[in-house]
Amino acid sequence: MSGTTLEWTIRIMNFSGARACMWLLAIQYVVYLRNYLASPALDGQCPLFALTGQNQDISHLTHFHFNQTVYYRIDDDARSFSSSGTELKGHWVGFGEHVGELMTWKILTADDDIIYRSSVRPATSGSNVNRGLESVEGETGSSSLPVFVRSRHLDSCSNQSEFVMPSINFEDLFVRTFLLTPAANGERHSARVTKPLIETSSEEPNLIQDLKFILDVRHGLSEEIITYNELLDYIQKEEERTLDHERLFKVTRIIGHQGPLNQDDPHYRGSNYNVLVEWDTGETTYEPLSIIAKDDPVTCAVYAKENNLLDERGWRRFKRFVKTHKREIRNMKRNKIKHSHHNIKYMFGYQIPRDYVEAMELDRKNGNTKWKEAIDVELKQIDDYQTFKDVGKAEINAKGQVINAPEGYKKIRVHLVFAVKHDGRHKARLVADGHLTRNTTEGAYSGVVSLRSLRIVMFLSELNALKLWGADIGNAYLEAFTEEKIFIVAGPEFGDRKGHILIISKRLYGLRTSGARWHDRLFDVMRDMGFLPSKNDPDIWRRHSKDGKVYEYIAVYVDDLAIVAQDPAGICKIFKDKFKFKLKGDGPLEYHLGCGYWRDPDGTLVADPKKYIEKMMEWYEKEFGEKPKKMKTPLEPGDHPEIDESPECSEKDQSRYLTMIGQLQWLVALGRFDIFCATMTMSKFRPAPREGHISRLKRMYGYVSETRIAAIQFRTAEPNYDNIEIPQHDWMRTVYGNVKEVFPEDAPEPRGKSVVTTSYVDANLYHDVVTGKDVTAILHLLNQTPIDWYSKKQGTVETATFGSKFSAARTATDQIVDLRNTLRYLGVPVKERSYLFGDNKSVVTNATIPTSVFSKRHHALSYHRVREAVASGFLLFHWTDGKKNPADILSKHWTFVSVFPMLKSLLLGRGETKDIKNEPTISDKDKAN
Repeated sequence: MSGTTLEWTIRIMNFSGARACMWLLAIQYVVYLRNYLASPALDGQCPLFALTGQNQDISHLTHFHFNQTVYYRIDDDARSFSSSGTELKGHWVGFGEHVGELMTWKILTADDDIIYRSSVRPATSGSNVNRGLESVEGETGSSSLPVFVRSRHLDSCSNQSEFVMPSINFEDLFVRTFLLTPAANGERHSARVTKPLIETSSEEPNLIQDLKFILDVRHGLSEEIITYNELLDYIQKEEERTLDHERLFKVTRIIGHQGPLNQDDPHYRGSNYNVLVEWDTGETTYEPLSIIAKDDPVTCAVYAKENNLLDERGWRRFKRFVKTHKREIRNMKRNKIKHSHHNIKYMFGYQIPRDYVEAMELDRKNGNTKWKEAIDVELKQIDDYQTFKDVGKAEINAKGQVINAPEGYKKIRVHLVFAVKHDGRHKARLVADGHLTRNTTEGAYSGVVSLRSLRIVMFLSELNALKLWGADIGNAYLEAFTEEKIFIVAGPEFGDRKGHILIISKRLYGLRTSGARWHDRLFDVMRDMGFLPSKNDPDIWRRHSKDGKVYEYIAVYVDDLAIVAQDPAGICKIFKDKFKFKLKGDGPLEYHLGCGYWRDPDGTLVADPKKYIEKMMEWYEKEFGEKPKKMKTPLEPGDHPEIDESPECSEKDQSRYLTMIGQLQWLVALGRFDIFCATMTMSKFRPAPREGHISRLKRMYGYVSETRIAAIQFRTAEPNYDNIEIPQHDWMRTVYGNVKEVFPEDAPEPRGKSVVTTSYVDANLYHDVVTGKDVTAILHLLNQTPIDWYSKKQGTVETATFGSKFSAARTATDQIVDLRNTLRYLGVPVKERSYLFGDNKSVVTNATIPTSVFSKRHHALSYHRVREAVASGFLLFHWTDGKKNPADILSKHWTFVSVFPMLKSLLLGRGETKDIKNEPTISDKDKAN
């Protein structure tokens, strides 16, 4: 029997004829049963066996069924039943789980009390009983079918001496409307029960399997026949949606109409008008006005008023709503802009305007013309690209329609987006409202380089002594033409062209396919310059250097370029002279995607998100009116925010919480992996944060503020692993045989200096005390440079550290394989072995010694994945002391003292990464023991 506990309960209550007030007893009965039955989620084991490891006795499960009428002994000391005087009638409702011996039953008495008895017999004369449908042993009741029981809508239970089986109330069913299963073409229609249809070949016409109903589908356009059980399933789903507060087919707005229509019109659906409804799912369909008017007359009234339809036949009914519901209509309009951002925004200490008018007002208040100059620069560049074609003054009628619009073209809008760069430069960007354009079958996807790949490219620049430059392609999207037929009516920001019709001829920012077409344009340019995209990350472009000894790279993030080459200035010159790109900020890389780059006194490249942290702190002070308090750790050691029971945040604090989480997540991506675990933990509460949760985020801001000097140094010297003995095991006589690492056959020839990958793995058992989930933490290094980090809850609940850490080792192995292939596709020589360090000896032993015994079948996949990698020779899995495992930083809420030595080497710029000493090999440790 499949289904959820709720579905089981509904079926049992329905077919047993139980009263609605017995829902809790039914749930308890179902839960008890399911603990004894095989579960697909447990590979066919029953939950009790999975928990205890012992086979369960199920003999007591088959004696009675739920709500079965029984006689129970008044005095349980007696061993036999008397014909009268010693019995009472009740209903069997479950097992005496914690009372008496195995054959002790739970009985619901005539007074609705729960008692427990071991002397119980069925109140029937035969063994083949029609359960819940026939009267037995003198009981009175209807033989009709039981009514559908809605388990969450409880009716009061009156004390009765006899249980009367309820019958179907057809009138209740006839008023029920529900949604059918979506059809093959994606349409989903509502249906209403009209009348019963009984089909039977037996003498009993009232059997449940024989009862069917006729449905009215699509408001009378068609009919369907449905069985009683199917009807109950549909109604139950509708009940669940209602109880879970899911709003189905909610009307967002009306955006068009058809009509007036007559009965001969193919679009006629029972109403003189059809309205084009936009649902809250984003879908739009034509529906009869009469139907929508019943459900949402105010929305119909708003549309009628806005389109001057209130005096038309069929629309006059809405006049009264305009007159009497003006407040509701105002509220609707207010709700449409409720989520607009009206709070004042700042970037690097400057207030950001929301539109052109506010930009001019800020210039007036500030006594300068910075925003006006930014707008003029943007529009001049757009004109330099011949983005617009001016076809003259627009003629607009009273309804706001452009009379002389170009034939076949659609009108859209544009708006200005403002920003301030880290150096104080004011910028403005003209963006099209692309959501107003028609959907297109043209590809619209455009990727960007991953931050991991960007760090790898920067590491390679240091490794192979190449120059690292940055550049920004001004108005990159305008390099490509658009095929969309669209125009705008110029606003005041266009100066003398205000009110003119401007046809858009270039890929303006915001259009649906602008990103993809810019990507195509850049692809052609890069191929012309001899660059090829990496197959592992197509936004990293690679070519041979002039001397042929190394590869040069360009990493592309939309229009921001990171150039690693022997002569990056020459590459920028080609971009400018040959392809006419307008490059800005081209030169040695100093700031890229929120992260600053500089060199320490010994010349080592440093990636430092200090400017982004300063931006975070400025936002914090403006929001909370104070600086964050200094903290030495992101969260308190051993903290469990999932059990916080403080009041929920206000609406304003909820918005702040989302912003703070977003800022912290980007900071993690920029290199601050020391807050990764805390950020991952707190991200869980974004839907409904509590006051205690936002207090924890404030603490994290205090820690970040206190550790602003944390940065990643690109150290390229290979780590010294001479103290690690390479085990010599024969894997030929194992299931893995002579397994070898699989090399990508289409990878380019490796050039330049070689790279060693080092990874640390850890897992924190029972990280979340509510769900029981553990956390997997992994830190990857190229030579001595942290290059990638991972902290995430595991998908399953583990009951022991061994299983948790073996699962983490499997994840680390997969990531190491991906990292090695990424390097190979970039043409990097990769050392024969990758080093993986973990702090659980049992896991390391099971993974590295061929003769190790493994008895945890549910960890078999992780076990074989790691062992195969070890057997192939490319992975050396080694034990390290837990106190020296930097993955601890990513797996738990730590004390500063416990991790400071590792943080000092990895992020705080003092010491070398190799200062994290590794222990001798397992074999040496075992010999010592």
